[in-house]
Amino acid sequence: MNSYIQVYTGNGKGKTTAAFGLALRAAGADKKVYFAQFVKGKTYSEIKAVEQWLPSVTVKQYGRGCFIVKEPEQADIDAARTGLAEIKGILQSGQYQLVVLDEANIAIYYKLFGVTELLEVIKARHPDTEVVVTGRYAPQELIDAADLVTEMKEIKHYYIQGIEARKGIEF
Repeated sequence: MNSYIQVYTGNGKGKTTAAFGLALRAAGADKKVYFAQFVKGKTYSEIKAVEQWLPSVTVKQYGRGCFIVKEPEQADIDAARTGLAEIKGILQSGQYQLVVLDEANIAIYYKLFGVTELLEVIKARHPDTEVVVTGRYAPQELIDAADLVTEMKEIKHYYIQGIEARKGIEF
């Protein structure tokens, strides 16, 4: 297998941004990228930029555009499971050289699907498809299966001072 599993996790800022950076690098090397966003359903600035300038990067969201506060609703579970089913086919197709599963760790954390299900889908991928899984709370089973794990650690963040998310910086 020519590809690896990467995990970007931790409580610090920058997991999705790092994954978009890798997507940019892959696109610059003439690779096709599929960027699946679990839980998310809003239009973020990086999605607008990708759609405008990177035609070899496909972004699809499998969320409802709202935060899961306590317990997910059935619609959250359905959206995530639909996404995982689509991702299975995408990973097996060989059509994409990089597939990002953004916030898949959060989907696992909220029990939208299980880590075993995710690992089965990833392990059945085409041999030339690199996979990046992002989100806080990466389960140990995923960390063990990964070839590269990066933890983003929050040292200091201005949101503690009440600074709201800013367009073009946080979203």
